[in-house]
Amino acid sequence: MIEAENITKVYGEMEVLHGVDLSVGEEDILGIIGPSGSGKSTFLRVLDLIEPPDAGELSIFDVDVVKHSDRVVELRRRMGMLFQKPIVFNTSVHENVAMGLKYRHVSKDEIDRSVKEMLEAVGLARYIRSNARNLSGGEQQRVSLARVLVTEPEILFLDEPTANLDPKSAETIERLVMRMNRDRGMTVVMNTHDMLQGQRVAKRIGVMIGGDILQVGSPREIFYAPNSTRIANFVGVDNIHDGKVLGREHGITSVEVAGTTLYVGESPPKQRDRVKVIFRGEDVTIGVGETAQTSARNVLNGTIAEVSDVAPFVYVKVDCGFPVSALVTMRSAEEMALEEGTQVWASIKASTLHLIAESEESEG
Repeated sequence: MIEAENITKVYGEMEVLHGVDLSVGEEDILGIIGPSGSGKSTFLRVLDLIEPPDAGELSIFDVDVVKHSDRVVELRRRMGMLFQKPIVFNTSVHENVAMGLKYRHVSKDEIDRSVKEMLEAVGLARYIRSNARNLSGGEQQRVSLARVLVTEPEILFLDEPTANLDPKSAETIERLVMRMNRDRGMTVVMNTHDMLQGQRVAKRIGVMIGGDILQVGSPREIFYAPNSTRIANFVGVDNIHDGKVLGREHGITSVEVAGTTLYVGESPPKQRDRVKVIFRGEDVTIGVGETAQTSARNVLNGTIAEVSDVAPFVYVKVDCGFPVSALVTMRSAEEMALEEGTQVWASIKASTLHLIAESEESEG
């Protein structure tokens, strides 16, 4: 559906996109995450043919849009775009949703049928004769989405579609997008700052930092097996440590971290003995008293150095000769009376540790 290669975009003297590559297949839902100012919105505008790239190759529906710029209008009719801020016109909800169909010269009866059906889908059928400007922000965004979806685009672009919405409105839009993808085979490319939303909705996730997409993979790959510490830091990996590979035996890799041997389920990066060992705080189990019987390969003793609330969890940092950060539920923290100075043990399964081959220089 989309093939982008070496896409560059420049505004004045600022290069916003630095040779971006991306491939999106039919019926995919690709979420693009990244910090503010990373170029996500600009890239989406290029893909939606709102703005041309300054360099690179872009193919939409197997059409080279750089060479065949005369077909841009034709291609854009097969795509739809929903922006972060709702766009509604000072007229009825029905007229707002019907606008795209009128431009396509659809019959009045077909317009009425399609508009009613789409307003039912977004939960706004009772407002069909209301002025769209009188609706709440979440309702206006659903009107905007209905206006896009009623034209049955083959590719749907979403630019932070729920950034300013209440949780209920955001959930409604998420479910509708996933349903359109499942039932109609609609391909979706979505920018989002909400990493939980990316995991809920997207089949694949691309991480854009500094005007380039650094990794594309499944949500599990991105959040649990990032390919660099730069990405690991962005997606909230709590534990990133320097390690030295000691060897591999019986399917387990031994890695030394600050004088302690950790056991990792995956193979070490090829021809690298210096690595980064990473694992997420939610994969660390904390206990007090006698060490429990556990299947985890790594059981470390330590002292709590920090406790802080990050509702509905408690963030616990344990000094095990190197810092180990864990997330535990508030109830568990209360039951174990976790506080600074408490002697605890921390267990980490070998399967939850990930190794990155990365030098200090490459971390940037």
